[in-house]
Amino acid sequence: MAWLAGAVPRPTSPDVACWVLKSTRLPGALAPGWQPGATTDLARCVRPTYRLELMSAGQPCLLWVSGRDRPGVHALGVLTGAPLPGGDGPTVAVRWTRLAEPVDRADLLADPAAREAEVLRMPAGSNPSWLSAGQYAAVLAHAGVPAPH
Repeated sequence: MAWLAGAVPRPTSPDVACWVLKSTRLPGALAPGWQPGATTDLARCVRPTYRLELMSAGQPCLLWVSGRDRPGVHALGVLTGAPLPGGDGPTVAVRWTRLAEPVDRADLLADPAAREAEVLRMPAGSNPSWLSAGQYAAVLAHAGVPAPH
């Protein structure tokens, strides 16, 4: 089990260009009536890890739908607050804009700039996950959204 011997470095604030919040449900099931191009405010459950200390209002995030039904990026958003404790665990509030067309997981796996993203390497990993600046830029390019300056 030598492959387990190497420690995976923890991301720090400068490493995180975008948070990845996962769901097994498609956007229309998360918010009935949520149409492509429309914006909605939704909270997402997150795991209580050190990563929550890195999250703050104004940071970009994306909605990753996992599973067999159209896996990939379905919405882009911005955190509207820091994570808050909840009865079923912490949550984070996000203002989401649903993409006109999802960014397919297969397209990101084929992109050299995105293929090493944590969500692609470890799809069953913790929520939240994160993207580096290069990975986030690749997602935005596939979504047809200009990168922030």
